[in-house]
Amino acid sequence: MDKIYEQTMLFDFYGELLTEHQRSVYRDAVYHDLSLGEIAQERGISRQGVHDLIRRCDRILQDYESKLHLVERFARARRTVEEIERLTFSVDSGDGGKELQAKLQTIRNLSRELLDEL
Repeated sequence: MDKIYEQTMLFDFYGELLTEHQRSVYRDAVYHDLSLGEIAQERGISRQGVHDLIRRCDRILQDYESKLHLVERFARARRTVEEIERLTFSVDSGDGGKELQAKLQTIRNLSRELLDEL
């Protein structure tokens, strides 16, 4: 998983467990792509302080994931739904009966609903 994607996923799942200050600085760094200097100047703290805070937040978020595995479960569920989609489309390409086609469409609709909820 690339670093930015991992950071955003961890923040999406566990960000509310950080303090408001931590969330705000982390959001500026990860989502708004502000530099350490820009964040430091905006908040009146040192660039090193911002760097340390972001590293601390990374560790906190990764610690939550190592205990709860919510991001891992989400990724696994997403892959499963994508596989269901792939399989139903591969079966759908034949001359199957209307009843089979309707069932496959229902499965696809349900899998899309699951993805939307994730």
